[in-house]
Parts: sequence; structure tokens; C-alpha cells
Amino acid sequence: MSDVKAVKDLVQKYNALKEEIGKVIIGQNEAVSFTLLSILCGGHSLLVGVPGLAKTLLVNTISDALGLNFKRIQFTPDLMPSDILGSEILDENRHFKFIKGPIFSNIILADEINRTPPKTQAALLEAMQERSVTVSGNHYKLDLPFFVLATQNPIEQEGTYPLPEAQLDRFMFSIYLEYPSFREEVEVVKSTTSNNTKTVNSLFSADQIIEIQKLIRKIPVADNVIEYAVGLVGKTRPKSNEATELVKSYLDWGAGPRASQNLILAAKAHAAVNGKFSPDIEDVKAVAIPILSHRIVKNYKAEAEGITIKDIINSLL
Repeated sequence: MSDVKAVKDLVQKYNALKEEIGKVIIGQNEAVSFTLLSILCGGHSLLVGVPGLAKTLLVNTISDALGLNFKRIQFTPDLMPSDILGSEILDENRHFKFIKGPIFSNIILADEINRTPPKTQAALLEAMQERSVTVSGNHYKLDLPFFVLATQNPIEQEGTYPLPEAQLDRFMFSIYLEYPSFREEVEVVKSTTSNNTKTVNSLFSADQIIEIQKLIRKIPVADNVIEYAVGLVGKTRPKSNEATELVKSYLDWGAGPRASQNLILAAKAHAAVNGKFSPDIEDVKAVAIPILSHRIVKNYKAEAEGITIKDIINSLL
């Protein structure tokens, strides 16, 4: 199959996939789109929203529609790294045997990742970056494709452990789930308080997703689009010559090079699912907020004056 035909097929499959997910998830179109883009790029996503906005249901539905293995890990303050990675036990023959933990799956839902201490959060780092884990000196490769979709509650911060910047940077997207509109909430209540159950059909296989990831990386990008993405990231750095007055006044830290890489990769995927064979500057702008929002750090002045990260990013586009 030629790459041109593969992109055309991807558009059809992507639209069918969104329809399938729409059977269960009402509204949240932006969150669904960004989550799917991160999966097509092979990246991880952080889903941020108040309780009850279907974060867990969204991940579960997407894994069903993609035909992938799915494991949910509920993060708690007493969760240990071995609870995630697995541990060695003595079998009946007095030999050590490795019992795999829930990390050995295609899609991991790390539910309320900020509820667990840094030691356990760090257990995910190697898996997210290297697609492998090391336990008792032994190295184990994870099955591909592998994605971590973590959820975080932005309001209950007492007794939580905020993710360090180094780990936040490993999430490709930070996706904020908004409250549903009045009509959407009416539909949610109707569908969840009746006997009707919706069946989500599996449209992909693990091998197909890996092929799509390879296809997206092959998509060519014009130099001016790459320069725009790198320039946009450079503008977020307060000590940079390109930084605007707004950035210098309200930001402590800007985004690193991983932001530039992810902007281009996400722009490629955004172009492909919209039937384009090469991304343009509009594709970079379309994915800028979820890619940059968790990579830049506001200062106290911004907090005091009610300036949001979204305001600052929009001023740079």
C-alpha cells in the first residue's frame, strides 16, 4: 500500500473510531481527539479534570475501540513500585520466578497519579521512556504499542504529590476535560440511568497501530513549519531574546526541546487524520496548548493576577 493511500485509509478509520467512541462518550470531543492523536504518535497523555467527567471511562472506551489490552492502576499513598512493575517470588522448586505487574499491558490507566509518592511515580518513568522495566537487575521489554494515560484531579491537592517537571515532560499531551454543556449533560444522564448498554466494536489491532505510528513519522514537514514550532517553544523561555513581555512577566520556566519534537509529531498526526499529506503552521497551532501547557511554569505574579497558561500560549500563537 502506498503512503498516500494509507493516509486516506487512516482518515476513514479515524472517523469511524471517533463514531465508535461517541457511542459511550458524550461530548469531550477535544479530549477524545487529543488522546487519539497521542496514541497515533506513540506518546503518553495526562488527563486533568474534576471527578465525574468520564476520564476513566474515556480511556476504557478508547482501549476497547482500539482492540488493545488495558489495565487500570488506582494510585494510592501506600502503593509500592513492585505493585506496578511486578516482583520475584520463590516457586515450589525454590527458584525465583518473576510475576508480571499490571504495567505489562498496551494501555495503562494511571488513575490519580498524583496520589502516590515520588518513588512509585518514578517506577513509571523507565516504562514511559524506554518501553521496558528493570526488576532485581533483570531487564524486561514491554509489549508494543504501550501508552500511559494518567488522570489527575486538579482540586483535591491536600495530601497529594505533584508530578515533578521531569516526569510531566514525558507526557506528550496534558488534556483538560471541561464540564459538559447543558445538552450534553442531559444526554449523559439519559444514557447512564437507563437499561441500554452500548457495545464498542474493536476497529484496530496492535500491529495496525504500530504501522500507523510508522506512517506518521514518515510524513514530510516543510522547514518553515519546523522553524515556526521551534520559534514558538523558544518564545516560552523568559530569558530568551524572543520572549514577549507577557512571558518575561509571568513565567518562571519555559518549555524544553521535547516540546518542539512533540509539536511537530502531533502536527503530523493532526494533518494525517484530516487528510493532509504534510502539516502546516495551522496544524502546529491546533496542538500547541495541550503540548505546551504542562511544560511551562507560571510565577506568583501570574497566579495573583489570574493569568492562565492558556492565555499566555494563545498570546504567542
